[in-house]
Amino acid sequence: MIASETGSTNADVPDKTPLVPQGILRRISNIFSRDDPINSLSNDGGPSYFEFGTFSEESSTRTLGSFAGVFAPVCLSMFSALIFLRIGYIVGNAGLLVTLGQFVIAYGILIFTVMSVCAISTNGAVEVMISRTLGPEFGGSIGTLFFFANIVSSALCISGCVEGLVENFGPSGYFATGLIPDGRWWQFLYCTCLNVLNLIICLIGASMFAKTTVFILVLVCGCLGITFGLFILEEFIIEARRRATLNLELNGIGNGMEVSIPDSNMLIQNLTYHVKENYTGLRGYTLESNLWPQYGRDYTAKGATVTFSTVFGVLFSGVTGIMAGANMSGELKNPGKSIPRGTLSAVAFTFVTYIAISLLTAATCTKELIQNDYLFMIGISVLPPSVAIGLLTATWSAALSNVIGGSRVLEALAKDRIFWASSRLVLLIGSLNVIAQLNSVLFLLSYLATNLACLGLELAGAPNFRPSFMYFTWYTALIGLLGTIIMMFVISPIYASCSILLCLLLVMFLHLFSPSTKEAQWGSISQALIFHQVRKYLLLLDSRKDHVKFWRPQMLLLVNSPRSACPLIDFINDLKKGGLYVLGHVIIGETSSDGPDPTLNQNKHWLNLIDHLKVKAFVELTVAKTVREGLQHLMRLSGMGAMKPNTVVLGFLDDQEPQDFLQSNESVYQNQDFNEDIFPLRSQSTLEPLEYAQMMRDVLRLNKNLCLCRNFFKLKKELKSVRRKQYIDVWPLNFLNPGEQDAFDTTSLFMMQLACIVNMVPLWSKLKLRICICDEARTSYFSLNSSTQSHADKLCDLLKRLRIDAELFPVTGWRNVIESHGSDMERYTKSVNTLILQQTEETAVTFIYLPPPPPNDTDATRYYNYLEIFSRNLPPTIFVHGVSTVTSTTL
Repeated sequence: MIASETGSTNADVPDKTPLVPQGILRRISNIFSRDDPINSLSNDGGPSYFEFGTFSEESSTRTLGSFAGVFAPVCLSMFSALIFLRIGYIVGNAGLLVTLGQFVIAYGILIFTVMSVCAISTNGAVEVMISRTLGPEFGGSIGTLFFFANIVSSALCISGCVEGLVENFGPSGYFATGLIPDGRWWQFLYCTCLNVLNLIICLIGASMFAKTTVFILVLVCGCLGITFGLFILEEFIIEARRRATLNLELNGIGNGMEVSIPDSNMLIQNLTYHVKENYTGLRGYTLESNLWPQYGRDYTAKGATVTFSTVFGVLFSGVTGIMAGANMSGELKNPGKSIPRGTLSAVAFTFVTYIAISLLTAATCTKELIQNDYLFMIGISVLPPSVAIGLLTATWSAALSNVIGGSRVLEALAKDRIFWASSRLVLLIGSLNVIAQLNSVLFLLSYLATNLACLGLELAGAPNFRPSFMYFTWYTALIGLLGTIIMMFVISPIYASCSILLCLLLVMFLHLFSPSTKEAQWGSISQALIFHQVRKYLLLLDSRKDHVKFWRPQMLLLVNSPRSACPLIDFINDLKKGGLYVLGHVIIGETSSDGPDPTLNQNKHWLNLIDHLKVKAFVELTVAKTVREGLQHLMRLSGMGAMKPNTVVLGFLDDQEPQDFLQSNESVYQNQDFNEDIFPLRSQSTLEPLEYAQMMRDVLRLNKNLCLCRNFFKLKKELKSVRRKQYIDVWPLNFLNPGEQDAFDTTSLFMMQLACIVNMVPLWSKLKLRICICDEARTSYFSLNSSTQSHADKLCDLLKRLRIDAELFPVTGWRNVIESHGSDMERYTKSVNTLILQQTEETAVTFIYLPPPPPNDTDATRYYNYLEIFSRNLPPTIFVHGVSTVTSTTL
C-alpha cells in the first residue's frame, strides 16, 4: 500500500537560517546560479525526506544525473589526499603485495557497503537513510558519528592541501622557496583560512560546487593522466641521460635520477648535506625490492613507527567517499538509478587507478625515496605543476564535499558554525596520518550502520523492503558488517572502542531525552526486528508445557474510568511479576452502528496513559451492549498464543465518588495533557449487583482466577506514605462459610502467592507479610480430627515449605464474631468488618478470601451485599479467589 502523507514528518522542515543576512547571500548566489537546488528545496517548505505517495511530480530542482551528481563527487572524495600525497607512504612501508591486499580489503568493504546503499536507495529511501531505517535512537547516534566522520575527513583533506602548499611554496618549496612560512601554527592558520573559504561557499550555496564537480574531476583526471604518462616518459629521459654521459651501468644497473628529500623530513635530513634518493625508472630489481613490507618511521608524525594498522588507516581514509553521491540525492533526477550506477562505476574507476599507480610507484622508486618524500611525484615529474594542481584541487574539493555532505546529513545538528568550529579542533591534531586513523574508524562505523540497517531489514522480512538492486542479499550485508568491525579494531582498538562506546551513550541519551523517539513517524528497524523475534518465540511458547513451578500472574484489569483508576492500574503493575498485563475497557454501544469504530480513536489515548503511568501493559478495547458481554470478549480474546490472562481483576461496585487523579494537583499521576474530553469521568456505574455477580461467575467459568479491588483511591505509593505502614495482611478464611481447611485450599495459597509477589517489589519490600489466623474458636466450631498438630503449626510448616517469609498473627475476638454466623448474617458481616478494621491501622494492603458467587441469580444480590459490608471503610483491599494451583514446594 502506498503510504499517505498523514503522520509523516515531511511537514517538519528543519531550521536552515543562514549565518548572514539572506539578502546578501541571494545577491552573491545569483552571481553563480539562477537557482540553488539545495536552498530552494528547503526554503520553499519542501521535504527533505519523501515517502511514496507524498509527491506527484518530479521537483524542478532535481537536475543532476549519474555522472555529475554521483560519479564525479564520489571520485573526487575517494581520491582526496591519497592519490598524490600518500601512495609513496603506503607502498614504501607496506610493500606492493600488502598494499594490493589492503586495497582489496578496503574495496571489498566498500563494495558490500555500496550494495547496502544501493539497496536502500532503490527501495525509495535515500535521504537520511540511516536514521530513517534504524530509527531515532540508533540512527541518530550513528548519524551523529557519521557527521563527526565528515568533520575529521574534512580536516584530513584540508591538512593534505596545506601540506601540499607548504611543500610547494614553503621554505624548501619545489616552485617558490620561502613564499609562505612554515611551522605548526602557520599550518594551522592556513587550514583555518581554507576552512573559512569552505564555510563561505556553503553559505553562498552548495549548488555552485555541485555544478563544478565535473570540471574539477576532469582537471584532477587530467593531472593523473599526465602523471601516468610521465612515469613512462621518465624512462626515456633517464635512458637518454645515461647514453649522453656514457655512464651505462652503475653496479650493473642504470643510474636513474636523484630526487631531493624535503627539509621537513628531520629524520634523515641535516643542515650540512642535503640528502637525495634515487628514482630508477621502470626496473625489475626496484619492483622486487618493493614487494614485501619494510616498515619505517613517519617523518610527519614525529618519527612514529609505521605498522600495518597505521598504513591501512591512511589507505582507507582516502577511499571513504562512497556516500558522496547519496548525500547529493536531493539534486538527482533519479536517485534510485543514479546512486547505484554512479557509485559502483566510481568505485571501479578509483580502484583501477590506485592499483595502477601503486604498481608504477613500486616499479620506479626506491624504498628510501618513497618512505622519506611523500610528495615524490613532483620531484620526479618533468611537469611538476600538474602534480601540484591535481593535489591541491583533489584535497580541497574533497574537503568541501565533506563539509556539504556533513551539513546535509545532520541538518538539525550540523549547522555550518558547529561544523566549522569542530573541524578546527580536529586540525589541532596536526599530522595527516594520525587524523587518517580516526577518520577511517568513524567512517567504518557509519558503514557498519548502513550494513546493519540493510541486514536488519532483510532478516526482519519487511514486505516493503524490496530493493530493485538485484545484487544485494543478506550475506553481502553481513560480510560488509563483519569486515567493518574487524578492520575498525585492526586500525585502532582504542579509537574503535571509544567510537562504539560513544555511539552507545548517544543511543541511551536519545532514548531517554530526545522527544523524536516518540514523535518520529518514519518507523524503526528495531520494531520490525522485535516483531519478528516475538512472533517466533510466541510460536515456541506452548501452553501445553505450562508448569506450576514457573507460574506467574498474567493479569487482565477491567477499567471503567481511567481517571479514577490510576492507583489501581499502578498497583496491578507491581502485582504482575513480569507476566502479561492487559488493560481492558468496554465501550457500551451497538457494534453495527454506522461510522468508524470508537476504539480506533481511543486506543492512542490509552497508549499515552500507559506511557504516563509507566506501566508495562497492553490495551484491549471492545464494543458491546453490556459490560458483561464486553468482559466475555476480553477474557476470550485478550493475549496471544500461550500468553493469555489467567487472572481477571475487577474494580469493586460501590457508590464511592470517583476522584480525578489526572487533574488533581495533589495527585502524583497529574497530567494536564489528558483533558476531560479524552477520558470522561464517570460518576455512576451502569452495573447492577446482579450483573456484577454474573460477571464474577463468568470469570470462574472460564477457569480464571478472580480478584476484586476496593478502596484503592486510598493507596499512596510515595515512599514516605509506604514507610508509615508496616504490614501486608492476608486473611485466609472464607468468612461466608468458614472451614478448617480454608487456609490450605487453592484460594488461600493463591492469595498468599499474590501477597508474596507484592512483598518482593522494592517499594513494598520493607513491609512485613502478615497471615491473620482466626484459631481461638476452632475447637468448638469445627470438627477437628485427632491430630495433635495445631492449625497454626500446620500453617507455619506450609509457609516454610513454600519459602514465604511471613509471620502468623492470631486475631483476638473471633470467638464472639463466629457465634452469630448462620443465625444473624447482618450482624455477623458487620462484626467481620469491624474485626478486620481493628487490625488495619498499620496495614498498606489487605488480601481477603473471596467466596465463590452463588450459582443462581436469586442469591446474587445478597452475596454482593455481604462482600460490600466485609470491605467497607477498609484500606486498599483485594478479594481473591483462585481456581488453579500456583505454588510449588520445589523448583
